[in-house]
Amino acid sequence: MDFVKELSKELVEVKDWPEFSAGDNITVTYKIKEGDKERLQSFQGVVIQRKGSGVTETFTIRKISNNVGVERIFPIASPFIEEIKINKHGSVRRARIFYFRERRGKSARIKEKKRFAN
Repeated sequence: MDFVKELSKELVEVKDWPEFSAGDNITVTYKIKEGDKERLQSFQGVVIQRKGSGVTETFTIRKISNNVGVERIFPIASPFIEEIKINKHGSVRRARIFYFRERRGKSARIKEKKRFAN
């Protein structure tokens, strides 16, 4: 098991992304290939969960588009991710906020984490 982890660390390059967790509102900019063309597309939403560790770690983002909930799973070590930008740090008590899927309107709001300057 350790040999496989060490080998995958050497082969897969993981970029240094900002620290984010469940409840945070983030924007992920990623590359899309269409034929021989490439373009950048953004996906902005709330982080539902982070799962796994190392190069196999993934995170799920949920957003509402045209009154339909859309979720997308991104591998943290994906070479297609260009940028991860944190818009708000949310204050939630759980690491996986699946209850957020049933929420609509005011109950779907997440409080912003208070930041103190030291």
